[in-house]
Amino acid sequence: MSRKVLTTGLILALAIGTTAFADDPVTAEGVQSNLNFVWTLVAAFLVFFMQAGFAMVEAGFTRAKSAGNIIMKNLMDFGMGSIAFFLLGFGLMFGVAESGFIGTGSFMLSDFAVESDPWVYAFFMFQLVFAATAATIVSGGVAERTKFSTYLIFSFIMTAVIYPISGSWAWGSLYKGSGWLEGMGFIDFAGSTVVHSVGGWAALAGAIVVGPRIGKYTKDKKARAIPGHSIPLASLGVFILFFGWFGFNPGSTTTGDSSIALIAVTTALAAAGGSVATMIYTWFRFGKPDVGMTLNGCLAGLVGITAGCANVSPVSSIIIGLIAGVLVTESVLFFDRIGVDDPVGAVSVHGVCGAWGTLAAGLFDVGGLSGSVILTQVIGIVAVGAWAFIASYVAFMILKVTMGIRVTEEEELTGLDFSEHGLSAYPEFVFPDVISRGGQADK
Repeated sequence: MSRKVLTTGLILALAIGTTAFADDPVTAEGVQSNLNFVWTLVAAFLVFFMQAGFAMVEAGFTRAKSAGNIIMKNLMDFGMGSIAFFLLGFGLMFGVAESGFIGTGSFMLSDFAVESDPWVYAFFMFQLVFAATAATIVSGGVAERTKFSTYLIFSFIMTAVIYPISGSWAWGSLYKGSGWLEGMGFIDFAGSTVVHSVGGWAALAGAIVVGPRIGKYTKDKKARAIPGHSIPLASLGVFILFFGWFGFNPGSTTTGDSSIALIAVTTALAAAGGSVATMIYTWFRFGKPDVGMTLNGCLAGLVGITAGCANVSPVSSIIIGLIAGVLVTESVLFFDRIGVDDPVGAVSVHGVCGAWGTLAAGLFDVGGLSGSVILTQVIGIVAVGAWAFIASYVAFMILKVTMGIRVTEEEELTGLDFSEHGLSAYPEFVFPDVISRGGQADK
């Protein structure tokens, strides 16, 4: 028996076996349904891996003495976020929403037993990792000076309430809801605004409330660079995020079909455009190509294409990435100038470039330029951005008054690994700040 016959037989057996397991007849519809499950879950697993990417980026762009704390925050974003989204967030985002503003059912997947619909599990898993992504973006904006306990509470609030409510406006009809923005024709295929800008504007609110790190600004309020401890670690994080984005964008089809090919291409080209643009722009602006900025330029391109990855051409995706690469550089410098200390550039990468990507989805729509579409995109950007910032600012202020949000000066100088967790991510490193204050750098 030839190898070709064996291979064909194996594929047919797998298709028949998989379909039979689902109690469906052996039909093209049944095979397609199972493929949709597999593709959606594989994409969800890729997006979950992005949590590791965010952790590496944030740890690499910040100082070694708080690296363990950063790992804990990124891990617990998923831990706290999963429970919060299961209990409340999923229902608020995708439950029946007659008003178009907020879901009112499907809490704790309560409608599954009634409908006997296994798709809800796959759909929930995919949406869960998106919610965790929005939450973990905030971590970078408040890094190195925020109480761990307070951050955990905010992460819960973010995934239970803040992210799901605005998400329902744009994506509610993907399950049982209906959103007022999607009713207007709002374009945000994979979440430049729904996920990234929400996380970015929440990070801005947090950075404002918690204040800048000690030593970030001189007495005359000029920003000083606080270098991260590991560019290779940050670079690894960017590569992981880049890889995970092929689940984030193509996976948003929740369908295993040919449409994922174009989305993968536009995603890759936008990232390339963002990194190339930032490299060239910083080369001319600063005299040398800036490594950290270029890494963020790659992410800026990815965020920028996320809204329009399915409705723009490959050429347009490069242009979107190029503009995002320049925009993120100027945005980082702008927030530094106005006194917002954002250690990893979360506000610029996700908030600003998320807004740009959402606008670009209308500007470069293959269906043609339409004034009404552009207006709808602007309304969505402003409405979701205002909600995310105001709700997050109020939440952070309440937490500041009730629990306290910032560690003490002594704890910040010592490092959050010691003050918040009683250990060091790098036990063989010697931190001068710790030694001078009687800390135990060898533990």
